[in-house]
Amino acid sequence: MIITNNYLDQIFALRGKKVLVTGCCGQLGIVICKSFLDVGSIVIGVDLDVENGDRIDHKNISYHSCDITKKQLLSNLFNDLYVHGESVDVLINNAGVSTFENFEDRTESEFEWVTDVNLKGTFLCIQEYFKYQGNNKSGNIVNIASIYGVISPDPRIYEDGDRKNSEVYGATKAGIIQMTKYFAIHLAKNGIRVNSVSPGGIFNSENPQKPKFIQEYSKRNPMGRMANANEMTGAILFLSSSASTYVTGLNLVVDGGMSCW
Repeated sequence: MIITNNYLDQIFALRGKKVLVTGCCGQLGIVICKSFLDVGSIVIGVDLDVENGDRIDHKNISYHSCDITKKQLLSNLFNDLYVHGESVDVLINNAGVSTFENFEDRTESEFEWVTDVNLKGTFLCIQEYFKYQGNNKSGNIVNIASIYGVISPDPRIYEDGDRKNSEVYGATKAGIIQMTKYFAIHLAKNGIRVNSVSPGGIFNSENPQKPKFIQEYSKRNPMGRMANANEMTGAILFLSSSASTYVTGLNLVVDGGMSCW
């Protein structure tokens, strides 16, 4: 069987779809936006400060600055989009933050910041999206969780000065996985699918992790290496597309087998 571009367009049906990506200027967010642009989607990029963030020069992407932890700002954003006919076919809740100090040094403000962005921000985006899509009997949400919402970081792979994965980050990502299941059930009657992707450790080419950490993480991983950001896009595109119309409530783990130990 010869697979043609037309056949792939029919199976995935992402060409012309409007996709809103939060955290669009971050390491993974940029790659997600590029992947949707490559398959012909129209991308709505949202980040805290898009004017000073990394942006893609493409006719099919627009940028909007918004603090997703502020309900009124999000409400204004979604209202503006839908008033101007920018209905959102797919919502990618990618925005997320972390803090890296030892847990015994964690401040309340750091803890609250991570929970505000990762959990409350994701919830508010879903809430606003549902407000407009709930009566349309269609919609698709993909939440970006993490392998550390499934397993705990191995403290043996860190050295002093490393960016240690935090307890609050893992807790919020586990919360996103549970939120995915909750909304998959509660929004199914409205025709909205909700899934999540849990990436494993991604190599940061712009701000590389320390060589010792990369080595130790790779030894801990069955595939013997860290992930590249573009290795997450296949899972995200699949869950966003018509190829997964009978998939909801799934947490798709893309971690090189790390959670199999």
